Amino acid sequence: MSETWLALLVAFPAIMSLVVAASGRWPNLRETVSIGTAIALFAGVASFIGPVTGGERPSLTLLEVMPGIGLTFTLEPLGLLFALVASGLWSLTTLYAAGYMRGNEEHAQTRFFVCFALAISAAIGIAFSGNLLTLFIFYEMLTLSTYPLVTHHGDTESRNGGRVYLGILLTTSIGFFLPAIIITYLLTGSITFDDAGLFGEAGLGVLGAGALYVLFLYGTGKAALMPFHRWLPAAMVAPTPVSALLHAVAVVKAGVFIVLKLTVYVFGVDYLAETGASQFMMWVAAFTVLGASLIAMTRDNLKARLAYSTVSQLSYIVLGATMASSLGILGGGMHIAMHAFAKITLFFCAGAIYTATHRKNVSDLDGLGFAMPITFSAFFIASVSLVGIPPMGGIWSKWYLMEGAADAGHSAIIVVLAISSLLNIVYLLEIPTRAFFHNPRPDTPRHWQEAPWACVIPLSITAAGCIVWFLYPLPFLTLLAPWAPQ
Repeated sequence: MSETWLALLVAFPAIMSLVVAASGRWPNLRETVSIGTAIALFAGVASFIGPVTGGERPSLTLLEVMPGIGLTFTLEPLGLLFALVASGLWSLTTLYAAGYMRGNEEHAQTRFFVCFALAISAAIGIAFSGNLLTLFIFYEMLTLSTYPLVTHHGDTESRNGGRVYLGILLTTSIGFFLPAIIITYLLTGSITFDDAGLFGEAGLGVLGAGALYVLFLYGTGKAALMPFHRWLPAAMVAPTPVSALLHAVAVVKAGVFIVLKLTVYVFGVDYLAETGASQFMMWVAAFTVLGASLIAMTRDNLKARLAYSTVSQLSYIVLGATMASSLGILGGGMHIAMHAFAKITLFFCAGAIYTATHRKNVSDLDGLGFAMPITFSAFFIASVSLVGIPPMGGIWSKWYLMEGAADAGHSAIIVVLAISSLLNIVYLLEIPTRAFFHNPRPDTPRHWQEAPWACVIPLSITAAGCIVWFLYPLPFLTLLAPWAPQ
């Protein structure tokens, strides 16, 4: 397959954003172009499944700025997984956004869809990055392209949330990630991702490797490790489709994907296992898993509760990386997909509830399940998947994460994952329980009152995906075969 397709797929959504902007006066055309672009992008990314699973690693360098350093795209299994998740769910998010934005009569809808397309272009650039320079460029592009989405409403709350969002993500990337890249080049003479890692011959001691790993992981602020997690709850001032984009499709998944990619292709799993350089960040991730879950239990605002749930769930993937075990990488990679389907469903449901009833708080949902049975059934399915209970796909990623912890001798991490699952039950299943089993409030609708079909159809599809991936996890296992047990 032609390597030129790598660059074309990265540029395609950005180019089509111009068409979206030009069709702004015709909303139906604008949204048709947006959805069509998303479907075409997914088809283009999916065309690489066969070659990559067959062992090919297509690569293309567009611009060389220094000897051996340029704008390079390379596709490998983790990158393909992230690109498939991002492009596939973008199609459903775009359809959902059309229903949500119209249903709530939001302003600046054309700008919204243009920024959506630019954000996905940056996410695909991250997925296809062949070296740290390319990764850093598209990482920053993703931050900047999503800022107008976070501040979409333009009020004081949105501007304050946007400042926190932009401030934390730019500070961590410029203050930690960029220096880490420079140090890596000075120590190894390379910033190109390598299957064997870059530090095997660098003579870097355990403390030095550990410190550099800390710089990289905290520099990847989009992974939302505590204490650099506040940007994520702050971004909840955005419209719900943006929350879905942030939490499931692009931004946070870009963060944890980068953590996996750095672990595998910069440090090397074997190197981290031998030196123990990742253990400090493993305990930071474990603390984030439990700490964010406890905070989620205290939040009455539905989107805020889901935001802290995301902070916790992201650190499952970071745990998979920092355990320095192939099974941990497998579990972390699978959780990128399983969490994406479950969490996007939860945010779709939150937006549907707001669109139909304008209710934002968990305490206001009593008895609402009979007016919105599809929405709350989907919420239940996605919640059970995040808990990790069959027959939902979330069981597979948690299974391999626990296997990875056992394989690496980290029995305490198994306990952390088990406690976290119990906390998930408390703060997630309370919501459908209230909706179906509590007495309705006096102002609760007594008749069918689902959100528009453009909102209900996507959340139904993603909820069904949670079940499908339990029954058919093989596509992910095939893609992540380099880290699967033999």
